[in-house]
Amino acid sequence: MIPPGETIGILGGGQLGRMLAMAAARLGYRCHVYAPEAEAIAAEVCAQFTQAAWDDAEAMAAFAADCAVVTYEFENVPVAPLKALGQVPLLPSAHALEVAQDRLSEKRFVADLGGVTAPFHVVDTADDLAEALVSVGSPGILKTRREGYDGKGQWRIMADHDADGIALSGEPLLFEGFIHFTSEFSVILCRGQDGRIVFWDSAENTHEGGILARSVVPAGEQVLAQVPAARELAARVADALGYVGVLTLEFFATAAGPVFNEMAPRVHNSGHWTIEGALTSQFENHIRAICGLPLGATDLAAPHVEMRNVIGDAAEDWDTILADPANHLHLYGKAAARPGRKMGHVTRLGW
Repeated sequence: MIPPGETIGILGGGQLGRMLAMAAARLGYRCHVYAPEAEAIAAEVCAQFTQAAWDDAEAMAAFAADCAVVTYEFENVPVAPLKALGQVPLLPSAHALEVAQDRLSEKRFVADLGGVTAPFHVVDTADDLAEALVSVGSPGILKTRREGYDGKGQWRIMADHDADGIALSGEPLLFEGFIHFTSEFSVILCRGQDGRIVFWDSAENTHEGGILARSVVPAGEQVLAQVPAARELAARVADALGYVGVLTLEFFATAAGPVFNEMAPRVHNSGHWTIEGALTSQFENHIRAICGLPLGATDLAAPHVEMRNVIGDAAEDWDTILADPANHLHLYGKAAARPGRKMGHVTRLGW
């Protein structure tokens, strides 16, 4: 066990790191953020901030020397430079990063564990794309295998001729066939160092423009019927990875059962509702897990919970939001709004 008073290292300086640090502080831990960007909003609530490139081995080693354990707040942290952490524990492991960073590796990993995925085809050349349109068929989505998120790095191909204008850059791609689904939902779990797993209620998610707009708990009947099977798969994934911390798997609810979409080896936007809506938030349980503490209860704190993202530069009536005692406003302190940027979220508890 890592006792309160020690320092937790967080790789990445965004809002997930910010909320992890706030949860850690409530348990008596200091946090040290490492990020390459100057605008690291997580650093505003941390004891220390190292701004350095991911491949700066000297800076990474000095950061590690200050930490009792290191975690990460997003899945695109380069794996190779993490060797500079030396003997300081990295939780979740670098292996979880390697699997989740490549959509092909991720799909094969989950399929090997019995998960159902969308049909897919590897695309490295124009000929590969032509083959994909034959083997998988259109409509579908052409995606970068690495570093895409919130709808970035994706091209919709509704008919074969839509592929004619796509100039392939040479980066590894994946073509996925469309899935006919009624709802999207996520399974969020936390696995402790002793292998114990706890789950939060699965939120039914609504996306707009490839970005999560709203998460609602409890989910609809079709989603609830498919949660047990999705949880079984998520637990197999966590066990196979020897995972420690919060892990998220996203699913499509279909007539044939849950279809795996993607995984995130970290706390997740669709779990932000747990800060007020569950007895223990995803952020606190992640800190508990990586520090070797007992995991907290994940029961709902209210019969109905809804989380809405504040995205881009849309005008918001903060007075009206805050005047309603059922609302809980979280603003991330980002200096500049731009289209598609997550600026905060509002959680509403209902009885």
